[in-house]
Amino acid sequence: MPPSGLSFPRAGNAAGWTAGMAGPPRTRRVLVVEDDVAIRMALTEALQDEGFDVATAANGRQALDRLRGGPLPSAIVLDLMMPVMDGWDFRHAQLQDPKLRQIPVVVVTAAGFSTDTVKLQFGDVALVPKPVEFLDLVSALESACDRTPPKS
Repeated sequence: MPPSGLSFPRAGNAAGWTAGMAGPPRTRRVLVVEDDVAIRMALTEALQDEGFDVATAANGRQALDRLRGGPLPSAIVLDLMMPVMDGWDFRHAQLQDPKLRQIPVVVVTAAGFSTDTVKLQFGDVALVPKPVEFLDLVSALESACDRTPPKS
């Protein structure tokens, strides 16, 4: 198992929703908020291979800026332990913003928090521990994306 926290080695391009995309936009937009470049890129490529339209942010502050300045995703993949603004502070800000609060979140963390602890602090979120079992992440995202999509 690689030290990056992934259970599969991948690399890719994290261009985002609009830059470099050909054809019509996909309906399952996901924002991956992860500070580790290797994990962020691997998740981006793997999720794109599964048909998700992926954008990225390296921390909670970048994620909020992206959400407030562009199309809204169907779901957010959120790491907890990040510099600048961690996942806890991001989620608090997300829940305070009426435009963003309904976007489903899938928490991905190696911090060892229990599901109960995360749900107590974050509300109705899915939790996928690192190292990421990719099929568990895809399942959680598909469930999140099946909810009523936010309006952009």
